[in-house]
Amino acid sequence: MVLTTHIIKLIITPAKHGFMTDEPKILLVENDTPLAMMAVQALSRAGCDVVVVHTGKKGMELAQENKFDLIVLSADLPDTRGLDIASELKQRHLTRNIPIVFTSARATIEDQQRALDELGAADFIEKPFGEEFVPRLLSHVKQTETVP
Repeated sequence: MVLTTHIIKLIITPAKHGFMTDEPKILLVENDTPLAMMAVQALSRAGCDVVVVHTGKKGMELAQENKFDLIVLSADLPDTRGLDIASELKQRHLTRNIPIVFTSARATIEDQQRALDELGAADFIEKPFGEEFVPRLLSHVKQTETVP
């Protein structure tokens, strides 16, 4: 029965190249360790492979060296602003099409507008995260899977 369920899941979940057999790979750039651990637990339970870093510099490095399906980026990092990281990622060939979801506990309306309008962020989620956090993130992963 488990095999049948797995096959059905593969058939109804197309990926860019054939069928999706791997779990979504998410880069989480978050300096609040307890919040990052809660997010990792929730996303892992939802079947995601999550890589966590705590600084913008490390997030930039990993985003350029690995293929991620989604980047979740705190707007409030200790070493740089998340908006600046997103701006640079959107200019680079290998990362420009990866959806970026911003998170913040104290973002201004101007920050949110810049992230969504100017930088093309997929979403902006306020901290602390609620029940909608994982479904909202997964909706952006699924949207990228269906784009040729």
